[in-house]
Amino acid sequence: MKTNNSTESGIALITGASTGIGARYAQRLAERGYDLILVARNRERLQAVADGVSASTGRKVEILPADLTQEAGLALVQHRLANDAGITMLVNNAGLGATAPLVDSKQEDLDRMIFLNVHALTRLTRAVAPGFAARGHGAIINIASIVAVAPEVLNGTYGGTKAYVLAFTQSLQHELGAKGVRVQAVLPGATGTEFWDHAGVPVAHLPSEIVMSVDDLVDAALAGLDLGEVVTIPSLPDRADWDKFEAARLAMGPNLSRSKAAPRYTA
Repeated sequence: MKTNNSTESGIALITGASTGIGARYAQRLAERGYDLILVARNRERLQAVADGVSASTGRKVEILPADLTQEAGLALVQHRLANDAGITMLVNNAGLGATAPLVDSKQEDLDRMIFLNVHALTRLTRAVAPGFAARGHGAIINIASIVAVAPEVLNGTYGGTKAYVLAFTQSLQHELGAKGVRVQAVLPGATGTEFWDHAGVPVAHLPSEIVMSVDDLVDAALAGLDLGEVVTIPSLPDRADWDKFEAARLAMGPNLSRSKAAPRYTA
C-alpha cells in the first residue's frame, strides 16, 4: 500500500500495538494518513514499532506504555481517550486467549483474560464513544474472533469473551451508527501471531491451510471497514453466509419475548 501523507484522518489509538495485528494496524493506518497513539506493556517493542512506522510514513507516532490488565494502566488510556478530541479512531486489539479446557485452566488466568477482553475493552470504548457521538464522526474497531460464533473451538471462556465483543459491537452500531460513528467487529480465524504461543499452542503446530498472515488479515479487515461492514470475517469466502446467519437471528426477534411460553413447554 502506498504512503499517503495528504490525508488528514486524525489520530488512531491502537491497543496491543507492539506486535502482530496491532503493529500491522499501526503501519496500515499511518499509510492511510492517521497519526497514532500506540498502547502496549512493552515499552521497547512499542518504541521499535513507532520508530519504524514513523520512518516509513512520516506520520506522528506517540507511544503510551500501559498494562491494560492493571487499573492504573487502564485508567491512563481511558483518560486519554476521553480528553483528546484529536482521536478519531479506537482499535481495541489488546486481548488474551486460551486453548485449554475450563477444567484445566487456572482461575487467575481466566480472570485476567475476562478483565482484558471484556472489561478493559468496554471501558475504553465508553471513554471515547461520547466524544465521537458529539462530534458526529469517529470509528471503533473491536478485534473479536471466529470463536464468537464457534464456541466449540478453543477455550470456552475465551469464546465467551469474544461473543461479548461481537454482541457489544452490534449494540454499538444500533446506538451510534445514526450519529456518524462507524463500528466494526473483526472476527479473525487462526492468524500467524504470538497469540498462539501465549495461548498454549504454538502457531507452527497448526495446519498451514487455516493460518492467515497478519498482513492479509489486517488488509481484509480494513477493506471490510471501507465497505461499511459491521462484522468482518476475513476468511469467509461468501458474504451471503453471514447475511443468512444474521437474518436468521433477526427473524427470531418478534418471538423472543412473549407473554406465554411456547406450546412445547406447556403440552
